[in-house]
Amino acid sequence: MNGHALLARERGGARSRAEPPADHGGRLVLRFLSPGRARRGRIGTGVAAAAPRSPSDRSSTMDDGSPASRTPADSSEAVLVVGAGGVVGRSVVEHFARSGVRTRGASRRAPQDPVSGWDHLPVDLSDADAAVDGLRPAADTTRLAFAAYVEHADLAEQIAPNVALLENTLDALDRLDAPLRHVTLYQGMKYYGAHLGRFRTPAKEDDPRLMVPNFYYDQEDLLRERAASRGFAMTVLRPEAVIGYAQGTPMNLLMAIGTYVSMTKELGLPLRFPGARTTYDGIFYQMTDAELLARATDWAGTSPVAAGEAFNVTNGDVVRWSHLFERLAEHHGLDLAEPQSMELAQVMPSREDLWQRMVERHGLVATPYADLVDWRFADMILNSAWDNVSSLIKIRQAGFTECHDSADRLVELLDDLGRRRILPVPE
Repeated sequence: MNGHALLARERGGARSRAEPPADHGGRLVLRFLSPGRARRGRIGTGVAAAAPRSPSDRSSTMDDGSPASRTPADSSEAVLVVGAGGVVGRSVVEHFARSGVRTRGASRRAPQDPVSGWDHLPVDLSDADAAVDGLRPAADTTRLAFAAYVEHADLAEQIAPNVALLENTLDALDRLDAPLRHVTLYQGMKYYGAHLGRFRTPAKEDDPRLMVPNFYYDQEDLLRERAASRGFAMTVLRPEAVIGYAQGTPMNLLMAIGTYVSMTKELGLPLRFPGARTTYDGIFYQMTDAELLARATDWAGTSPVAAGEAFNVTNGDVVRWSHLFERLAEHHGLDLAEPQSMELAQVMPSREDLWQRMVERHGLVATPYADLVDWRFADMILNSAWDNVSSLIKIRQAGFTECHDSADRLVELLDDLGRRRILPVPE
């Protein structure tokens, strides 16, 4: 690595303010995989990882696929969550901490308003030596959940820094002689090309890779190689639009929707969908609750059938934006008007004064407006002209069957933001 600082941002985490929105027309890189690298979607058809260094006989899944209660927690288990400040990482940290598992979370910045029961490790994983020093307190790690990444506008330029983050983490744990048993790696629908245009839906885990640059592919290849050579198991989880609580993480659909609706209400206006009319009426979309994803992470690390496999993970339903905005309007006591397409990235920056008045009037946590929402991220989702749907057959057949009604869960989480005074309480 060179001396230039790489800002490692957790999934769903903060983007540098000066950074331009992602340009998905990046330089084309052809990357061919050997037959042994091609992973199929059916369980048991891929090459299994070697047996873990310290195998555990513990079973922690119930018949419905949900992780069983830990009474007592395995005293030998120690979980490290990399990217602990983002939506995914925070939820995974909280899940294991509340389960009584020895838990550590690594990120450059300490998460705001954290739960108790875990230790934060401030570490720069872009530097190999710094990773070893920073992760030294986690030398007893048995399970790694990797949820950190570096954003870059060019797809090809994303590969090297993101592979380095994972490689430095794995190498540091190896140099520290950590008794690593399992690694969970998070990807998303970009694996299938959701960021490029219309893609095959419902997306299945055995859909072939694309020839465009994608750091997901390179990270997964690295992880499979290290799992085979170093003797730990691994699982890849592919959620979409993870919704959950985390402050200072602007690429967060929950905060984008909640802030837009709250400002609409504050101005006394009817609620209007701000994206494309075709998206509003005709597109199917999906979401993944962050706490559900955390439980899937727990399941993946304790279920032998998940070893060496990739799984789509969502709430289990699909939504139309027209139906979802009906629910949001009802929940917030607003009239629902016809959609009006607008570029939120152009409109919303001028509303910082409104946000400051809302903070004072409702006694909200004084989150800097620039850290509240990345409106470019919201524009991308609310103007998508193609369905975003993945198949959950594989993970359900494997035993994880948890689900949520996405509309119900969204309003529950907005209510939670109100209780935390992040946004006004919906009335």
